[in-house]
Amino acid sequence: MSATTTKLEESKELREGEEYSVIGKRVSKYDSLEKVTGRAEYLIDLKLPGMLHGKILRSRYPHAKILKIDTSKAENLPGVVAVITAQDSPNIKFGFMKDNLPLKGSKVLSYRDEVAAVAAINEEIATKALDLIEVEYEKLPPVFDLFEAMKGSAPKLHDEADLNIAKIPFTFKAGDPEKIFSERNILVFEDTFKVHFMTHTALGTMGTLAYYDPSGRLTVYLNTQAPFMFQREISEALGIAGENVRVVQPYIGGAFGRGMDIYPVDIITCLLSMKTGRPVKILFSREEDLNYSPTRQPAVIKIKTGVSKTDGKLLARKVEVYLDTGAYVSWGAFDARVMMATTSGQYRVDNVQFDAFVVYTNNPYSGTMRGAGNPQINFAIESQMDIIAEKLGIDPIELRLRNANQSGDITPQGMRITTCPMEQTLRDAAREIGWKGVHREGKHRGIGFSTLFHVAGGARVYKSDGCGATIKVDDFGKVSVGVGTTEIGTGSDTSIIQIVAEELGVPLSKIELINKDTALKPWDVGTHASRATFTGGNAALLAAKDAKKQILKIASKEFLSDPSDLDIRQGEIFSRSDPNKRVEYSKLLRRAHFKQGGTMIMSSAFYDPQTEMSDEQSFVGNISMTYSFGTQAVLVEVDEETGKIDVLKVVAVHDGGRILNPNGAEGQIQGGVAMSLGYALCEQLILDEGMVMNPSFADYKLVTSLEIPEIKVLFVGEPDLAGPFGAKGLGEHGCIPTAAALANAVHDAVGVRIFDLPITPERVVSALEAARTHSRPVSS
Repeated sequence: MSATTTKLEESKELREGEEYSVIGKRVSKYDSLEKVTGRAEYLIDLKLPGMLHGKILRSRYPHAKILKIDTSKAENLPGVVAVITAQDSPNIKFGFMKDNLPLKGSKVLSYRDEVAAVAAINEEIATKALDLIEVEYEKLPPVFDLFEAMKGSAPKLHDEADLNIAKIPFTFKAGDPEKIFSERNILVFEDTFKVHFMTHTALGTMGTLAYYDPSGRLTVYLNTQAPFMFQREISEALGIAGENVRVVQPYIGGAFGRGMDIYPVDIITCLLSMKTGRPVKILFSREEDLNYSPTRQPAVIKIKTGVSKTDGKLLARKVEVYLDTGAYVSWGAFDARVMMATTSGQYRVDNVQFDAFVVYTNNPYSGTMRGAGNPQINFAIESQMDIIAEKLGIDPIELRLRNANQSGDITPQGMRITTCPMEQTLRDAAREIGWKGVHREGKHRGIGFSTLFHVAGGARVYKSDGCGATIKVDDFGKVSVGVGTTEIGTGSDTSIIQIVAEELGVPLSKIELINKDTALKPWDVGTHASRATFTGGNAALLAAKDAKKQILKIASKEFLSDPSDLDIRQGEIFSRSDPNKRVEYSKLLRRAHFKQGGTMIMSSAFYDPQTEMSDEQSFVGNISMTYSFGTQAVLVEVDEETGKIDVLKVVAVHDGGRILNPNGAEGQIQGGVAMSLGYALCEQLILDEGMVMNPSFADYKLVTSLEIPEIKVLFVGEPDLAGPFGAKGLGEHGCIPTAAALANAVHDAVGVRIFDLPITPERVVSALEAARTHSRPVSS
């Protein structure tokens, strides 16, 4: 098997006017047939022989000591096979800060905390057994407000966290913002924004299926986005060897970021299987999913910006972010680094200071979610951009153009901007939405804009940002592609087979993808940061180049010509100099295999972008090979009496480099817009002293097809040299700017500024009443 290294050189796939067979074409999703025919198996569909069903007992209090647990009655219930508590679990902490245990033995810090678990022959008996477990608690004073939690008088939730602030340094400074703020030709703007708890509401609920077999090997089936990282983390949490852990991914019914973490349910399911020697499955109900799954990171964002009085140039920006991490720290805390990058990089600004504080409370702990902090910080930055434009009397599009990034720019954090159509996205969005200027849409109607800046060429958040790929071509021309990336609904699988088909010159129907089992597929760091098509595509492209090189070398002997004179199109190898000389590649390969001294076609590649990991002291480094930009424009109509907002149209202009599959790219942007319309307007996990009050779709409000407006998607920009066939990552970008654009549109329509999400009718009415009395509406 031939191995190929990281480097990709500019070649024919970036030449202008290149005619492609499948790249850029509208291609159906690779897995669409299995899904529409019902053959695709999700976690809910999986059953193993002898499988038991598990249930988890949660805490009755948000903060309490555990004095005693009596499981005897549950153990004696017919049909119960095992009951476990913290005594049955290795005392190994896990998670981002190693501050969590799968089962709590001495103290609980939220209603979500796991106290005991049951495995039974069916779900009904397991649920009944939970009611028989007796737990004696001593209540402790809780704290739910993050600012209260930071006071010296607040209960201390983790011994290692002074003032309940997790010890994660999220501090960056470039230049001297305070000095700029004090200068006389500067206008200074200070605003505070608040974003809320929102859950992922994936169609497939959270859960795990685990089997610890008699040989000591553990197989785990779950909806993880990072199977190899999970493999390592679950082995550490259980205290077993990593080589004895196999991770299998069923079809994933939505992940949106929550598949990045390891959770107590994963470890508990494995512990139950290890105790019983049988497969055990725990699958959350919808109510459990809304109660106990992670949320988007809520935050309070204080932003201070200094601009030139004469031309509106951004000269200094200072941001403080307070993140409610809940009872434990997960990957959601990492949102702060994305917020930092957007603060320093979305516009040209030389003097920047950013500080984030990750605060423990007795609320449910949050995780990472699509956009990983960018939707939150974008709401604050882009709302304030309109505030600045209004004060200076500058058109909001013009203000953004004056401060837009350009190709060749390097941000204060050292992020090198290559291709950059930021100005074009602004102009195209304004044109397509019919922008005539502020307050020009008539009574109760308004238009708002928001731009975005996000990684699009991988993201080095670990030491490696790499992905592996393998290719095997059999006697009949079938191309088996193994790739490390995980398909979470984004269409990355489809893009990857397009890349391989294009490079090898074979039909799409000849390609199969293998990427659901760590025992079979090559290593990858995980599907996050819109990196799957970029990194997985580049790895597959490298492997395809090597496989093609092997094929043409074999063919050169048959054609009696140099390999450089040969090519493959539509499954035929032909001579460039004499196109009449051609042969089906599958026939050639059979002849190559089926002879004495024959060979086979196998290749492998590992693509690790030539990027830099920013250290936790300076936070400087070019973490991505390329970055993407975009602008969204939103047209709304607001009823001033009721506060109801009707979204009439969204124009989304995005930079995706070369678009590999318009169907998939458009779907990602449309889905991102729909998700963020919910974030902006109605989706909110309502907590009362740490308890979820709306754990059902009857009360947790999602946007439906009736609320989805016309969404016009446009792609601009040029092929990026770093991407496979010039593509950039795109999966998260559609969800980032929508909320800010909508808030700006509401202001354009009725003249009030909403500082807190979601923008509910109640908040709009409150803001209108406050405007009449010249006071700011009370934040809720």
